[in-house]
Amino acid sequence: MISFNNYIQNVLIKGTICFILKETHYKQTFHLNKCFYIIIKERIIIFAITNQNIKAMFNSFGNIFRLSSFGESHGKAIGGVIDGFPSGIKIDLDFVQKELDRRRPGQSKITTGRDEADKVEFLSGVFQGKSTGSPIGFLVWNKNQESKDYENIKNVFRPSHADYTYQVKYGIRDYRGGGRSSARETISRCVAGALAKLALHQLGISVTAYTSQVGHIRLDDDYSKYDFSKIEDTSARCPDPEKAKDMVDYISKIKEEGDTIGGVVTCVIKGCPIGIGEPVFGKLHAALGNAMLSINAAKAFEYGDGFKGLKQKGSEQNDVFYNHDGVIETRTNHSGGIQGGITNGEDIYFRVAFKPVATILMEQHTVNLDGIDTTMKAKGRHDPCVLPRAVPIVEAMAAMTILDYYLIDKTTQL
Repeated sequence: MISFNNYIQNVLIKGTICFILKETHYKQTFHLNKCFYIIIKERIIIFAITNQNIKAMFNSFGNIFRLSSFGESHGKAIGGVIDGFPSGIKIDLDFVQKELDRRRPGQSKITTGRDEADKVEFLSGVFQGKSTGSPIGFLVWNKNQESKDYENIKNVFRPSHADYTYQVKYGIRDYRGGGRSSARETISRCVAGALAKLALHQLGISVTAYTSQVGHIRLDDDYSKYDFSKIEDTSARCPDPEKAKDMVDYISKIKEEGDTIGGVVTCVIKGCPIGIGEPVFGKLHAALGNAMLSINAAKAFEYGDGFKGLKQKGSEQNDVFYNHDGVIETRTNHSGGIQGGITNGEDIYFRVAFKPVATILMEQHTVNLDGIDTTMKAKGRHDPCVLPRAVPIVEAMAAMTILDYYLIDKTTQL
């Protein structure tokens, strides 16, 4: 019989993650369905699962189209590796950079003052202007960090931030801008999302998001009333010029007070074919919700009529089918383009609510690393409202999800 420690070492070499329930010796080991079990006195005491089944620290997103990202807010760079991207897709580098520019800090008076060029550098997977089908590696170097702004908070927990939870979970945290919990991590999402958009464009699928609410200033829920070509005309990324001005003025006022405000981003996906989505646990709206709620500061997700539909009767809510020149369509779209977790060919639309930025330039009560009550006041450059910069991130996550599930659908039938 080999020793307990030798077995654990052997298991780890095989690339597994061990969950040790009780330290003791064992009598028998066996392998079943990529899982290792150890039995003693009829009880399982160790459960080890191959890393093929678990994503390490969950820094990867997607199934077939898959992004693995890395980097921190004040580290050397943010980057990622994209796997499963189809070959032969024309890669418009200018388009990818423009998508990053929409996310980058310092772009207007209502965003953080951190001035980063955020120029993306591709390392692999692109040749002669097209994707090769091999992993696409990329980097964006951090250039304008000011870590000294965070010295005053390295020993305290910022209210509503990830400081406390990271410290308890990992026993260490990067206090400089939040490290891995910083929204700067979303750079990699925007790069991958831009590539997904290029692939979806070849399929006739478009993904468009806009700011539909900031604080009490709200647009009509009917997205068809707005001209999407006007979204980029203002720093608020709102297609209604008058409401956009009100939003900018309101955010500016909040910023002067040292406070922050939240709101809603609406997203519309057009041209998606029928049949995308996998029942029972792979429903498309669930996948979109998972993608959106993984974005920093996102607090809620609803698609179709969402909560508003609760006020209607079934006879009012049902999307009635009809034959439109030989094509089956629905007269309404309360379902938001998804029924039974599968696309029905109509527009997909959903809303994502974002909370006010947790970092405010006001004194707040908190505790330090020793649990002693104290106060803190944040310094540095921060967004008074995430909505304008969240718009391209919502689009990116939506594009990645749709492309991934489109590719999954291709495995349904031979």
